[in-house]
Amino acid sequence: MNFDFLKSGASVEDSEIVVFKNDFKSNKYLYLLAGVHGDEVEGVFVLQKLFEWLKTVDENQINIPIIVIPILNVDGYKHGTRQNAHGVDLNRNLPTNDWSREYSEKKYYPGTAPLSEPENKFLDKLFKKYPPTFIMSFHSWKPLININGDCMKVAEFLKLYNKYEIVDDIGYPTPGSLGTYGSKNLKCPVITFEFPLLQSDRMLKDIWEENEEGLSALFFNEDFLTIFK
Repeated sequence: MNFDFLKSGASVEDSEIVVFKNDFKSNKYLYLLAGVHGDEVEGVFVLQKLFEWLKTVDENQINIPIIVIPILNVDGYKHGTRQNAHGVDLNRNLPTNDWSREYSEKKYYPGTAPLSEPENKFLDKLFKKYPPTFIMSFHSWKPLININGDCMKVAEFLKLYNKYEIVDDIGYPTPGSLGTYGSKNLKCPVITFEFPLLQSDRMLKDIWEENEEGLSALFFNEDFLTIFK
């Protein structure tokens, strides 16, 4: 499958936010993105491996229009921080109805206003130009499949392979998150993968290997494919 560069975005520190799109044109796009939190290398690695695999697949086998954002928070990834270079948690900075200036810990600082950050402004412009029909966001914390919107069948399919728990609530509020913004504002289901952390005695390749079969099989799953028809 062939992927081309789209026009890049720029971060707070003017680093390039690289985006790829395959050759299919549609008004229903699958978004694959990672590195919303710059210190979550596990999710970045899994998306990198999935992207490498997608590029080897014959485009006649997978008829899905796809947008790939390997690392959204490029400054945070460079510096090894959860937040961007303004100290903002990008997953609390989207313009949801529940967005709030209040935050319980410094790492959750939502910024001065929704979409105050250039990374999220760029992401939102992409959403407007290439409307998402399904979003898969790759994070790391503990093994979970967090669902927002109508995506239980997809989550259950993935669970057959990685055995991760499926949750629709991670146990604390996440105002301004992509899960809420996608499902409520964009009317688009969002699956947020939470992969295990490296300090749990797993190497990056182990985390990929426990998800490789399920993620690749998903692209041939009829329940998933019908979303884009």
